[in-house]
Amino acid sequence: MTVRNLDRLLAPASVALIGASTQPNSVGQVTARNLLQGGFKGPILPVNPRHTAIEGVLAYPSVAALPIAPDLAVIATPPDTVPGLIAELGQRGTRAAVVLTAGFGEGGAEAGERRRQAMLDAARPHLLRVLGPNCVGLLVPGIGLNASFAHVGAKPGDLAFLTQSGAIVTALLDWAASRGIGFSHLVSMGGMADVDFGDLLDQLGQDPGVRAILLYVEGVTSPRKFMSAARAAARTKPVLVVKSGRRAEGAKAARSHTGALAGSDAVYDAAFRRAGMLRVHDTAELFDAVETLALVASRFGSNLPGERLAILTNGGGPGVLATDALVDRGGALADLAPETLARLDAALPPTWSHGNPVDIIGDAPADRYRTALDALLADPNADAILVLNCPTAIADPTEAAQAVIETIDDRRRLVLTNWLGAGAAAPGRALFARAGIPTYETPDQAVRAFMHLVQYRRNQELLRRVPRLVGGGGRPDRAAARAPIEAALAEGRDWLSEVEAKAVMRAYGIPIVPTEVAATPDEAAATAGRLGLPAALKILSPDITHKTDVGGVALDLADPAAVKAAAERMLRTVARHAPDARIAGFTVQPMVARPGAFELILGIVDDRTFGPVLLFGQGGVAVEVLDDKALGLPPLDEVLAREMIGRTRVSRLLAGFRGRPPADVDGIVHALVRLSELAADHPEIVEVDINPLLADADGVIALDARIRVARAERPGTSRFAIRPYPQELEDTDALQDGTPIRLRPIRPEDAPALEAIIARMTPEDLRMRFFAPMRRLPEVLLARLTQIDYDREMALVAFAEGPAGEPDGLGVVRLLADPDGQQAEFAIGVRSDVKGRGLGWLLMRRIIDYARQRGIGAVVGDVLRENQPMLDLARDLGFRVETGAADPGIVRVRLDLAG
Repeated sequence: MTVRNLDRLLAPASVALIGASTQPNSVGQVTARNLLQGGFKGPILPVNPRHTAIEGVLAYPSVAALPIAPDLAVIATPPDTVPGLIAELGQRGTRAAVVLTAGFGEGGAEAGERRRQAMLDAARPHLLRVLGPNCVGLLVPGIGLNASFAHVGAKPGDLAFLTQSGAIVTALLDWAASRGIGFSHLVSMGGMADVDFGDLLDQLGQDPGVRAILLYVEGVTSPRKFMSAARAAARTKPVLVVKSGRRAEGAKAARSHTGALAGSDAVYDAAFRRAGMLRVHDTAELFDAVETLALVASRFGSNLPGERLAILTNGGGPGVLATDALVDRGGALADLAPETLARLDAALPPTWSHGNPVDIIGDAPADRYRTALDALLADPNADAILVLNCPTAIADPTEAAQAVIETIDDRRRLVLTNWLGAGAAAPGRALFARAGIPTYETPDQAVRAFMHLVQYRRNQELLRRVPRLVGGGGRPDRAAARAPIEAALAEGRDWLSEVEAKAVMRAYGIPIVPTEVAATPDEAAATAGRLGLPAALKILSPDITHKTDVGGVALDLADPAAVKAAAERMLRTVARHAPDARIAGFTVQPMVARPGAFELILGIVDDRTFGPVLLFGQGGVAVEVLDDKALGLPPLDEVLAREMIGRTRVSRLLAGFRGRPPADVDGIVHALVRLSELAADHPEIVEVDINPLLADADGVIALDARIRVARAERPGTSRFAIRPYPQELEDTDALQDGTPIRLRPIRPEDAPALEAIIARMTPEDLRMRFFAPMRRLPEVLLARLTQIDYDREMALVAFAEGPAGEPDGLGVVRLLADPDGQQAEFAIGVRSDVKGRGLGWLLMRRIIDYARQRGIGAVVGDVLRENQPMLDLARDLGFRVETGAADPGIVRVRLDLAG
């Protein structure tokens, strides 16, 4: 269940308070006072059998005695009474409840867990939505609703704040009141037995009265719903998040490097980034960030500026502080253009800094600020400018602020300001505030705000950028990878042997050094001679995870005799360090001579909340010490894999330096994408460690790989937080003239194919499809149509074989479901030159079958009234034409699938 009946929770017409009280400072008394004094216009119905009135308002003895069925019930009664009350309210027609009461399994109490389930069982038949339990309540200031026991109310505004922590609600209300910050919604979610972050993100993401959504997260309960809702909301408005418990590690007893590096907070960070949200570290930073985004959006819209910052200051110290803060946060100073430096040289005193930061000296008057800023605003290498001012007895900071405002004027360039000090700086800051120019009290705050914009822009780009096809190697050999996995599971082994793990890598096109098993030292010597020398020798044991720790690795063995001697010595050493370990022999492989190659690590770890998570970083034996890593949620495409790589320090080395050629980053990207496919294809894989993966200009090759498996607790890809590509929907068919076609779900890499389909549609057909004249798809729309959430939407593309054997796109049909799956809207586009051959009918039949299989209640679509062929097709497929559309030129067609 998602947004069903949330309108009753967030915009009720009437409210009942069950457990209203007159006892001073009780939850029932404070909540009653807040409800009755909040300005809510609808009926407020207190329920208490012991009182005839609460706060001067007639009270009712029971739910049954209420004169109407309230839209929303607020419950503040003992926990054992709650399930029965929920059932009674549901039978009367109430469809939302806020349960303030605790005692529903907090801390794992068994009796509470039973109450929690009983409450949900009582609500389910009536589709009654439950907020809480154990929450502070709900405030919707715009309608005067204060259904909480918070000590103060909230001002109306356009920020929605969702939090699991009740203590944060009360502290935040105090903080916001002193700063005049208002809210559209303030929701304390408590135990999230029913209504959770995903539900409210879906509801508020579509609310035009909500400018931004702010989250305080302790933990996510329904990760796939959360990710789908967050990605949808973040496409329409800023979503900012504070996550508590940043230092908690989720893999303390990890048996691989990947597991040790993938702490739970790092996984949350990856999830927030993938969803397009901006993570900050406390509530003060949260509101700073949202105000910065609002000010910048008012000037730039969604076209946020780039990442190169120029700093203009009248004091060297603040300029250095700002630079240090920028570098510490991963930012970049702009490299000023020669013409800019020449302009500054001509206009500034000889003692100016002659670089970025641009220090215009402490005696700088307003005109000097004006001249220097004008030069920086014209610099093509500066995406944004931070202007600093230190108060001096020589120059007036208020005049300098006015000069900055006048110089910016209506130029679409991002300027942030920091006027240091208190009294002298206040008038300047006030001028900036009135002019809509972001202003901050310290250099660090200003730089932090700039980096908020940078990170938000990066995250949004991930939602929009179109990937390209990278690598090669054909399709994965899933059957070849499946065999060793099944063998290990059948034998009750957690870990694949080295040879088995490497076979899986080869099946997925990840280059890996050839490796064979030898049972004895003599056989190891012979195998090494055949594979190639020098050789590497490793002990083979199902009981030994880290071979180096027990003397189970020998490298650079020059000849067969050295291999034999090393094997015999290894058996003795391993027996001393791991006497109980079962020895299955040795693995033998040729040494890979790649001097100067970078050692990298790639891996998969199964997070208990978000499922499979991919890791990339600097590898080798000191991988945990280096701690240079990036995590990402699968499925990955080329853009996402490249972004992961770019978040590591080693990425700068991979780009080449001091005459050293760049490494094969495309090869690394290919390996990451194939690992993502591996995780999706084989749910039994719970951990993968490729360490090291050598990378240089000649390509990539893995020297070692380890894979841990377990029987899948959940089928297929259900454990993925983001549903991966549904390859089971790939199929073949034929047009009416016998032309064979291939049907499959759309992929992000299909953007060129979609462009080609659009290019071969006539202007009239394009108008029928998009309801407006269109020659080509804007890049943002192209990304949106190809980077879809397979859990909520589907697009099937039809391909024929082109003249040179390449796929030739013919048409596409898509289906976008509401979060409840009650209905889904279709759209279809067919190349004009293949119309009349049955493709439209075939595509519509396939998408209807898919909708029925997913349990969607109805398929609907808007059709131009003049589009008679589409209306005829819809009628042939069983759709009925509905009347009463707001636009007389558009009709809606509907096909009910329920039953």
